[in-house]
Amino acid sequence: MSKKAAVIKGDGVGPELVNSMLRVTEAAGTNIEFIMCEAGAEYWEKHGGDSLIPDETWDILSNTDAGFKGPTTTPGGAGSPRSVAVSIRQKFNLYANVRPIKSFPNTQKPLGDVDFVCVREGTEGLYFGKEIQLTDDVFIAIRKITRPACRDVARYAFEEAMRHGWKSVVAIHKSNILKQTCGTFLEEIKRISQDYPGIEVEEYHIDNIAQQLIKNPQIFNQKILLSTNLFMDILSEECSALVGSIGLIYSANIGDNYAMFEPAHGSAPKYAGQDKVNPVATVLAGAWLLDYLGERENSKAIFEATERVISEGEYVTYDLGGHAKSSEMVDAIISKIA
Repeated sequence: MSKKAAVIKGDGVGPELVNSMLRVTEAAGTNIEFIMCEAGAEYWEKHGGDSLIPDETWDILSNTDAGFKGPTTTPGGAGSPRSVAVSIRQKFNLYANVRPIKSFPNTQKPLGDVDFVCVREGTEGLYFGKEIQLTDDVFIAIRKITRPACRDVARYAFEEAMRHGWKSVVAIHKSNILKQTCGTFLEEIKRISQDYPGIEVEEYHIDNIAQQLIKNPQIFNQKILLSTNLFMDILSEECSALVGSIGLIYSANIGDNYAMFEPAHGSAPKYAGQDKVNPVATVLAGAWLLDYLGERENSKAIFEATERVISEGEYVTYDLGGHAKSSEMVDAIISKIA
């Protein structure tokens, strides 16, 4: 029986990028049934309500084997709904947000070649989303840290190190200041590490590693970088600059029974309809979804074709120093698959 995946096309450049991803997976010969559904700011502006995700979409997500989300816009300001990604992560307990950070051949590498994986706790921390007004002038945001979530994401990080054959998990925290929340996170990492005697734990404070990633990023090659939700959200964005473009960064949100795949970048509404945004992050997030649902060979074919197009440099988008339209880069990837 074929697997099913829910697909949210999203806002801004989302729909055109997701269409490109679907074209590529089709060219690779996927048997997955993609089921379209709505969510995001554009949906919410038309229909209102207290969520960016309609009930019908929740039903589809709940009855599929995995999800794919194009870039979505999250409205700001008090009283506006929480983001699509955060809502899905929390609903399905997708505790590991994973972003591989690896240089592609023949691309701008501002600080040299890098190859590591960022693992971010995806369900709590400051993204717990609870803020309190104490007085007219005083507001508090709650940082929720639980031992089970810390354990889950720590175990994922060590398992990811094992999959790569790497020997180190880098625990990123600020336990000298946030003694209970970061302290608990660190305790659980050390506890889980006892089950993985061949993998060492390196500790960095968040402010120090932000500096080290610029000063000497290669010291983190072939390591798993692990942190809490907001810290790693910020750090993984910094890390994306090391490969030259966030348009190359694909990501996954993984739990025990479900996963949702997405490009790491935003919806870039100013570029909507211009056929210019780098499609790689969306295409490779789709390839990763195929792998997750058991289509290893199709996934591998897409990764290899994409890498060849980038390394040849003839059909690449403006952010990679080229002049190709987004659709032309996708056509080139499809031609390599064939």
